[in-house]
Amino acid sequence: MSPGETTGSTIGTKPRQGRIKCVVWDLDNTLWDGVLLEEGRVSVRPEVVAEIKRLDDLGVLHSVASRNDHDAAMERLESEGLAEYFLYPQINWNPKSSSIEAIAKAVNIGLDAVAFVDDQPFERAEVEHMLPAVLTVDAAELGQALSAPEFQPRFVTDESRIRRDMYRSAALRDRLEEDYTGTNEEFLATLGMHFTIAPAEREDLQRAEELTVRTNQLNSTGRTYSYEELDALRQSPDHVLLVAGLTDRYGTYGKIGLALVERGRPAWHLRMLLMSCRVLARGVGTVLLNHVMSLAREDGAVLRADFVETGRNRVMYVTYAFAGFREAERDGNRLVLESDLRQIQPPPGYLTVETR
Repeated sequence: MSPGETTGSTIGTKPRQGRIKCVVWDLDNTLWDGVLLEEGRVSVRPEVVAEIKRLDDLGVLHSVASRNDHDAAMERLESEGLAEYFLYPQINWNPKSSSIEAIAKAVNIGLDAVAFVDDQPFERAEVEHMLPAVLTVDAAELGQALSAPEFQPRFVTDESRIRRDMYRSAALRDRLEEDYTGTNEEFLATLGMHFTIAPAEREDLQRAEELTVRTNQLNSTGRTYSYEELDALRQSPDHVLLVAGLTDRYGTYGKIGLALVERGRPAWHLRMLLMSCRVLARGVGTVLLNHVMSLAREDGAVLRADFVETGRNRVMYVTYAFAGFREAERDGNRLVLESDLRQIQPPPGYLTVETR
């Protein structure tokens, strides 16, 4: 991701609603009053805790970037019942920008989806210089800043309410994978993954819109769709709107995939294909595409697919290429890919697929 994709300031630009996916917090004189290592005893700020819990309910994630003693700071967070809210906390003596980069990589989001809260102008300036895509927030202006549109998703979905739990489950899977001594496929087989594909229902549309807004790396066109647009397409006799979900023995990943197909002759046209980044390492990236390919072949059509190079979705181009698609048209960064559907890959053996 280009570090200049967005700037740390929104002055002169139109805020993008709900773009912030993770808020990274300083600790000393931000989350709590006082400096832990100097004073020993610090007082957590109730107004900050209230904001953390409010945003958590909206599906916004949280982490920590603090120059501090790791064990002492974590002990304090644990004693306040707050440690569970923070994913991949970076409590060390590194520059705050390095910690934020590590958090964004661990959560698998772009830097433009991160906000950083700190009381120190120097720390905010360092982050603004090194990571201009990150939105920086002065801890003294917290209430006003966190009520901005960037922090307000349009919808609060079922996935929003359990997003933190899903990321914690993902962290558990990652730790298990690190300790596993067999092959990657053997590890995936231990997860008991169940992949579902079904026509989108009205109750899926809030999450479907959220997927188009939040998904960047695994979005074939980068286009977003509103609830109303998706509802019209869902009911259109000329379109197929599919939603995919994934579960395993450790819990649900939620609704993680979306495909929009326009029926036609001699070709079906795949207008959008996207998958949540959090399943990137689970070996399920081609399952939804292969299902669409099967539906088109059963209808006696070939399949064309729109692809728009956004600078972040190269992996989707590779996905199409491995599935046998070739370039049929190109206009700058806009491509149309095509498959004759002679070969469609079966789902991997470690995955159970259910279609409706």
